[in-house]
Amino acid sequence: MTNASPTAQLSAAGVSIWLDDLSRTRLTTGTLQKLIEEKNVVGVTTNPSIFEAAITKSDAYKTELKDFSAKGVHAEAAVFEMTTADVAAGCDLFAGVAEATHGVDGRVSIEVDPRKAWDTEGTIAEAKRLYAKVNKKNVYIKIPATVEGLAAITATLAEGISVNVTLIFSLERYRAVMNAFLSGLEQAKANGHQLADIHSVASFFVSRVDTEIDKRLDALGTDEAKGLKGKAGLANARLAYQAFEEVFSSERWALLADAGALPQRPLWASTGVKDPAYPDTLYVTGLVAKDVVNTMPEKTLDATFDHGVITGDTVTGTYEESNALLNQLEGLGISYNDVVGLLETEGLDKFVASWKDLLNHVQDALDAAGKEA
Repeated sequence: MTNASPTAQLSAAGVSIWLDDLSRTRLTTGTLQKLIEEKNVVGVTTNPSIFEAAITKSDAYKTELKDFSAKGVHAEAAVFEMTTADVAAGCDLFAGVAEATHGVDGRVSIEVDPRKAWDTEGTIAEAKRLYAKVNKKNVYIKIPATVEGLAAITATLAEGISVNVTLIFSLERYRAVMNAFLSGLEQAKANGHQLADIHSVASFFVSRVDTEIDKRLDALGTDEAKGLKGKAGLANARLAYQAFEEVFSSERWALLADAGALPQRPLWASTGVKDPAYPDTLYVTGLVAKDVVNTMPEKTLDATFDHGVITGDTVTGTYEESNALLNQLEGLGISYNDVVGLLETEGLDKFVASWKDLLNHVQDALDAAGKEA
């Protein structure tokens, strides 16, 4: 493997590389296909912020918006049509990868309307609607890991729909997500679904943990505090992997595995480095373990391909050290529960704001197109 690219080495170590971005331009210009061929990309994630950037910063949707305007389509319906069309096209692009990996990779995710994150029944209905509209086996429906979202995750999986659980920050919530997954598969089995056809990932966010904790360490200003900067994100994610190993070696899981089920893989999200003082591949090379996904913004993917140093598993064997670090932070008065609770709230608020901005922009574009007609 010495002559292989760092991304090829990462894949060989058991990490599936997904791109955290999608746009019509990527699809039509062939740049996404090139990343599949050259940089070992085997899937794509999207979120409301990604779609807001894709649609508002491109002319690729101009003709479609004019057509919607002429037909009197309102913004929400237009956004639904445009985003599901892009995801369906992405699924087609990754169909070969999906087939080769029996559906484990080759996945494209689309998120439920983030305004429904606190509405269990609304999320379930939206998940079914998105799944039916995209109509591709390799689509993932993204559901935020709010308390209200947990029951929606179970219910959606019980319908035989594959789910990407997103916005997980805490170890406690991650365990609740895995429980929701197991419950969903148990119900799916009772409903007569083939468990081998149902897939899931759990998106555990990394860099945002450091951003918030580093801010609090800076406020303390001591040498001890400064020495802990940039370490909490990795420690938190590594302990999530420990939890993954525990749950998916349990007797409860063994019964599902015997029925053909595949584990819900941890997905490292928010892996772009926010602090330029840190190595730009920190949240890639520091989280190498088998059966995980790392979804990267293109800048991080390029950095990994260019100069990432892959040294094998950098997760197992770190649990004692990772626990000690989180305990040290608590000892300094930095509350883990307070940090992860704040990050969930901020993450959801950001996605809701992006969604509203997108709807407003599309409505303005529809109105403008109507005046031109």
